[in-house]
Amino acid sequence: MHVKQANDMTNSKYTLPAEWHNQACVQLTWPHEDTDWQPYLDDIVETFVQIAKAVAHYEPLVIAARDPEAVREELAESLNDEEMGRVTICPCDNNDTWARDHAFITLVDPTDSSAPVRLTDFRFNGWGEKFAADKDNALNRRLYNAAIYKGTYADANDFVLEGGSIESDGNGTVLTTSQCLLAPHRNQPMTKAEIEQRLKDALGVDRVLWLDHGNLTGDDTDGHIDTIVRFAPDDTLLYIAPSIPDDEQHADFEALEAQLRTLRTADGRPYRLLPLPMNRPIFDDGDRLPATYANFLVINGAVIVPTYDQPDLDNEALSTIATAFPGRDIIGIDARTIIRQHGSIHCLTMQYPAGAR
Repeated sequence: MHVKQANDMTNSKYTLPAEWHNQACVQLTWPHEDTDWQPYLDDIVETFVQIAKAVAHYEPLVIAARDPEAVREELAESLNDEEMGRVTICPCDNNDTWARDHAFITLVDPTDSSAPVRLTDFRFNGWGEKFAADKDNALNRRLYNAAIYKGTYADANDFVLEGGSIESDGNGTVLTTSQCLLAPHRNQPMTKAEIEQRLKDALGVDRVLWLDHGNLTGDDTDGHIDTIVRFAPDDTLLYIAPSIPDDEQHADFEALEAQLRTLRTADGRPYRLLPLPMNRPIFDDGDRLPATYANFLVINGAVIVPTYDQPDLDNEALSTIATAFPGRDIIGIDARTIIRQHGSIHCLTMQYPAGAR
């Protein structure tokens, strides 16, 4: 197969769309007994089935799986025929399941909806060489060669970038965190200015806004933006607020909130800020887990939101997210098993814009 490179394309301005851009599908990478999920594999598979059913009710779902037939049997117990008809399963071995960070980051041409999308394949190195990532880093090429995705393949494997570390408003602005993109074993010896320029060039954006606070205890990604602040339509930022005064994270999230108040849109206006509650601490074997309501997934017609069996906070978060995304169904899914591996629903998923299938 000829892998068409990005430079084969015209000079149209491609850009990273917002998550609420019309989608072709969502990707999941399925857990198995040789991943870190092994001690509670049945529990996480049940959570994956719930996510799969929620997505497939609204749009197509792509699953990368080591054992496609086993996954199909697991899904068939919960998904109806119409939902199963939207599921494509591709045989792929994997180190882990965090599709947000190893899947394609896909750009669109906002001036031409018929133009092929740009499937950008950045290098995934296990969040700064913390974990094995060789199989995960090969998934995109395997899926592309199997014709699972349609578009122009853009090889960016000379640059480490995880999907959870960037957040786009679809209008030329990207949010990120200095603690992640400047962390060791990613893109050294590049400077902050060099990294920012690479983001602008590779993602087709005009501005990069850097946040310096809001690192969740228990997060092993070095501070992904999708755990603390998210874009929503109409120049809105949803963020984890410093809502528990005696929490160990309180001061850092106060500093985050203060920094958000200083941010301005491209035309100089302050953002509309919608606070999400900070979770009461959840522990696993003495370690605090990075529970966060900011790790929601926007899909066609709905938003899938992590919940944590804290009914008052869960309901507050669901209500706030409904305010930010009017007209969409708001679906809560219990994410307490997911956070045992230090991520949540957004981390497990990757959306692809219309035209990618």
